[in-house]
Amino acid sequence: MRATFSLTALLLTSCALAQALPSMEGQVIYQVMPDRFFDGDASNNSGVDRSNLRAWHGGDLAGLTQKLPYIQDLGATAVWLTPIYRQQAKSSFDTSAYHGYWPEDFRNVDPHFGSLATFDTFTKTARNAGMKVILDQVINHVGYEAGTVTQHPAWFHTPAQCDAAADKDTVCPLSGLPDLNQQLPEVRQMLLGNADFWRARGVDAFRYDAIKHVDQAFLKELLARDRAAGTWTLGEWYDADTGTVAQWQKTGFDSLFLFSLQNALKRSIMNGQSLRGVAEVLSRSSELPRPGEVALFLDNHDVPRFAQATLFEDEAPPLTRYGLRALMTLRGIPVIWQGTEIAMRGSTDPDNRRDMRFENQWNASEKMVFGATQVAIAARKASPALSQGEQKLLAVPAVYADDLLLMTRAAAGQTVLAAWHNGKARRTFSLPLKKLGLSAADLAVTRSLFSDQDAKVSISRGYLHLSLPPKDAAAFPLHQEK
Repeated sequence: MRATFSLTALLLTSCALAQALPSMEGQVIYQVMPDRFFDGDASNNSGVDRSNLRAWHGGDLAGLTQKLPYIQDLGATAVWLTPIYRQQAKSSFDTSAYHGYWPEDFRNVDPHFGSLATFDTFTKTARNAGMKVILDQVINHVGYEAGTVTQHPAWFHTPAQCDAAADKDTVCPLSGLPDLNQQLPEVRQMLLGNADFWRARGVDAFRYDAIKHVDQAFLKELLARDRAAGTWTLGEWYDADTGTVAQWQKTGFDSLFLFSLQNALKRSIMNGQSLRGVAEVLSRSSELPRPGEVALFLDNHDVPRFAQATLFEDEAPPLTRYGLRALMTLRGIPVIWQGTEIAMRGSTDPDNRRDMRFENQWNASEKMVFGATQVAIAARKASPALSQGEQKLLAVPAVYADDLLLMTRAAAGQTVLAAWHNGKARRTFSLPLKKLGLSAADLAVTRSLFSDQDAKVSISRGYLHLSLPPKDAAAFPLHQEK
């Protein structure tokens, strides 16, 4: 069995290396939890109770298809769906399986979301709109009450195996969920077949859940198959830092979520701490085999909302705007969780999964954050340097390093200067280019690429002059050195 696996993996890997690696660099991903997004078909609302955050809320694939123009209008180019396949019918711990992570049938759509035909309509509509589809794949477990447990009891790790295991992460249950044994040929083939099934239905990429808890040999085989098929892969290793992301990119994942950067962004932007923490994470980018593929995010369905990190609700919208603008200056792939573009609040699960709200329900602050996000995404997409350029941190003088972070992005003959200002009041900085490690020609007063923002830069006599609003991030086009 092991020899067969090794040969198969080797052949698939060799085939994959002959092709260009799958890439999502230059894309902007929008994350959707279908049950909490939009209800497009009231006929599938069995058990819906919108007053209960642990119950089904009625969002579905028909609703997501109807709202694709909203996602396009924001500027996102890809949609990541949390799992949509059939879930366990019963609730566990007074919670329904609305979130999609308690699967029962991996090759069907849960009736609350629609049907395979509804999914096909969604993928066709997305493809016609030029958008990529990323589907969440659960490969570690099934639902607590899934019929699979009684139908195939031999597919799961036993308590005795857990007790005896050296690597308890991959053998013992995650939160008590029935743990699939991917070393068994029938389990492995079932999971590999799932990837083939959804790929054949038009899925461009997979987000793999809880990879820390999945058999590593199986993961390598799965990733080799995905790469050979041209399918981009995004792994979730909770709390991953740069070293973990680098390790898994070398192993075969195209991308992982950089949790260490998310934590640093929250501390610096929302909690008012020094920008040195962000700079420290960014300084390790050279360790990454594919820095342009790394998933960058402010929040998601597993962590409290970014806007929740401040106690003062009136501060949340402008600080979220700051965070989203900052995200759009970084190398990697921005991932926006539904509602972050309007600074939705929410603490831990399930409060961070409130129903999405749309234009006719927004207040002035929410409209402001959406508009700023829209402008920032458009600027990123229009700029080769911002969307796919190399990234270089500049050596900001120590006296300013708590409140000022500077970097350049460069590609296709264009250089953009990103400037983050963490100060509480507008400030002008005049910095010698040599001390920054920057060489640039004189530049007349130039405004930020984020057109709705009052930020300016100029260069003269070897000095960089910046006029920056408080608590904000800007991006400036620089002339190339002659």
